[in-house]
Parts: sequence; structure tokens; C-alpha cells
Amino acid sequence: MNSKKTADAVLQGKIALVTGGTKGIGKAIVKRLEQAGATVIVTARNQPNEPDATYTFIAADLSRAKEVNKVANIISEQFGRIDIIINNMGANTYPGGGFITLTDEYWDQALQVNLLASVRLDRALLPKMLDQKSGVIIHISSTSSQFPIWESTMAYSVAKSALNAYSKALATEVAGKGIRVITVSPGLNKTDAMKTFLEDYAKQSNITVEEMTRKLFERVGGIPMGRMAEPEETAELINFLVSPAASYITGTNLTIDGGNFPIVK
Repeated sequence: MNSKKTADAVLQGKIALVTGGTKGIGKAIVKRLEQAGATVIVTARNQPNEPDATYTFIAADLSRAKEVNKVANIISEQFGRIDIIINNMGANTYPGGGFITLTDEYWDQALQVNLLASVRLDRALLPKMLDQKSGVIIHISSTSSQFPIWESTMAYSVAKSALNAYSKALATEVAGKGIRVITVSPGLNKTDAMKTFLEDYAKQSNITVEEMTRKLFERVGGIPMGRMAEPEETAELINFLVSPAASYITGTNLTIDGGNFPIVK
């Protein structure tokens, strides 16, 4: 067994795809699934700088339909099956300032990246899972989908909210066919993307990053644990959900946010 894999290799023999798997939460998920014994395929737009990577990398921009088909074809030819799909691809790179700043182009980009890429990828790969009568699909959403901040996440929040509804509908459709579909909504995670987000907004507001972080915590209603999540903590939840231990979990949206979410579900 590969030395990277641990004694709890419950995913041994499973083929897993992680989109956006070279950075942040996606990168942590890849590492955790490999530790659990899975053979992992990673997609991202740019080749990662990881000379010792043990996963299979496919360069692809999944916001383009043709690129989704390319990924599906490579997986079919090289692996012949797929057991786990982690739709982690997403981005909040649209201008702040509310509705007036969001052109049709920005709205289209938000929907392509945060919703339609996952829809297309599921459509391309789910038939193999149905043939196998087994599989797990995880859609990585965000607490922003239920707690939009008009000045900074409007388009992103709307797209992720649509992803939640799609994920629930798909879960209901395929639950009786051996496929589980789950949404995971992380809160604030300590990633490079979050660091850039805070630095940019701090610069715009002419305040320090520490002050901007404090303001962000206040804007989302506070985090009882007093800190952001480490990506590895979010990855640990994903690893559980794709494992046999979670065999009766489907069609739900699990929040992992340090107690931040302000309502009782």
C-alpha cells in the first residue's frame, strides 16, 4: 500500500474526481481522499506546481461545456468508472457594490462557474454511476447561499443557492438507484483565496487586513468558535460523507461554519 495511505483506507479501490482540486479546500480534500485509499483525479484550469503529486491531473476549464466532455472522456478511457464526484469548483470573483455593478457578463460567469459546471459534469458522469448502481456526488456550496451579502457576494450567493436546489432535486431523483447526492456548505475557510479577498477589500476600504477580518466576522453575524476553519477540517467532513459510514445520508445540505449560521434548521 502507498505509504501516504492510512490504516483506515476505507476508500481503497474507489475512483474519485475533485474539481478545483489544486488549491484551498479542494487541495485538502484530495489529500484526505488519498489517505483514505482512493485513486484521485483532479481538474483545474492550470497545472499545479506539485512535482510529487500522486493524483491524475486533467487541465480543464469546466465553465466550458466542451471541456467537461473532455474530462468525462479521459476518465472513461483511463479508468472505466467513477465512484465519487466532488464538485468543488467555484469562485466569488465578481465586483462588489450591489446590483448596479453586476452586468450580464458577470451574472453569466457566476452561473457558469458555480452552478452549470457541476450540472454538466454530473450529466456527463452520472450515467456510469447508474450503471454501477453506486456512487456519491458532493456539491460544495457555501453558507453565502443562504446568507447573501449584497455588497460583496450577490452573484455568487444566487448561483450557490441555485446549486443547493439542483443538488436536492438530483438527490431525490437518484436515491433509489444507489447514488447519494449531498451538499456541503462551508463557512469562512482560511485559504489563499480568502486571504486575497480580505487583502483586496482592506485596500479598497483603506484599513488593515486584521480590521477587515474583524469587520467580515461582524458582517456574517460572528463565529462562536472565534476563527475560520482550516481547509483540512472541511475535508474531514467530505471524507466521512463519501465513506460507507455515511451510507444513509443523502439529499441534505450540511453546514460547517464554526457555529456561525444564525438560524435553527
